[in-house]
Amino acid sequence: MEKLLSEIRKCTLCSTNLPLGPRPIVAAHSDAKVLIIGHAPGTKVHQTGIPWDDQSGKQLRKWMGVTDVTFYDETQIAQMPMGFCYPGKGKSGDLPPRPECAPQWHRQLLDRLPNLKLTILIGQYSQRHYLGNKMEKNLTETVRNYGNYAPNYFVLPHPSPRNRFWLSKNPWFEKEVIPKFQHRISRALNL
Repeated sequence: MEKLLSEIRKCTLCSTNLPLGPRPIVAAHSDAKVLIIGHAPGTKVHQTGIPWDDQSGKQLRKWMGVTDVTFYDETQIAQMPMGFCYPGKGKSGDLPPRPECAPQWHRQLLDRLPNLKLTILIGQYSQRHYLGNKMEKNLTETVRNYGNYAPNYFVLPHPSPRNRFWLSKNPWFEKEVIPKFQHRISRALNL
């Protein structure tokens, strides 16, 4: 595992397409029980090198019902984004994750995570990649039908502050889905 993580952190596969240069963000340990697969790091995470070290991460930890200590314990929770480096800025937020990362690194990492009990798919990119045609017609319906992806996956919208409108438009998510999500996290981590 350490050799693979070192290789990933040195990756320059798509460096010519990265406005801030390569800085692959990943955290994993073979004992991890939960895996988080999100989009790609933002600028703050690119600067610190710490996964989910931003407002989105604070919201995600709140949704999970875990402390920072638990969240960053690689023997408990692994972090593997669809794109390992900051992809750049687009018209309405960050660009999509670079397409080179998942085919290059995901299978190798997954093969070294034998103790996973739950994989969290955050946002449309990870859901499209891992669920394929099992996804519903859009992210809202996919999240509404989260139970269809159990026991291996739990699907979530991105916890970005930019999603305030989605959250206010879909109050069922925090009322109905989050308690079930926290229960799944608690079971997976034996909390």
